[in-house]
Amino acid sequence: MTTIRPSELKVRCYAEREAPGVWVALCLDFDLAAQGETFEEAKGKLDAMINDYVREAWDGEDQPYADALLNRRAPLRYWLRFWWFAFWRRIRRHDDTHRPFNGRLPLSLAQ
Repeated sequence: MTTIRPSELKVRCYAEREAPGVWVALCLDFDLAAQGETFEEAKGKLDAMINDYVREAWDGEDQPYADALLNRRAPLRYWLRFWWFAFWRRIRRHDDTHRPFNGRLPLSLAQ
């Protein structure tokens, strides 16, 4: 589940190198994906996508559907890959093909 703190929203993500020069980053908590030539590019695109997605759900024209949009999770197979890669990275420590990471968004709570 998503962990909420007073100042940020934390979401689980991972990136996978699919071929030389092709990285795909996935956000499991919102079922979003972005592609880039490097890990940093794919992660940056995904961060921007998550930010836009959440802001549109909270404040945009999709606000009536916010509950459904903000509770849309990736399929189980991607969660299993995320946990496998996290486990594998701990064992190998030098795996440069898979990187679990957490996305973070500034969070403004309603008054």
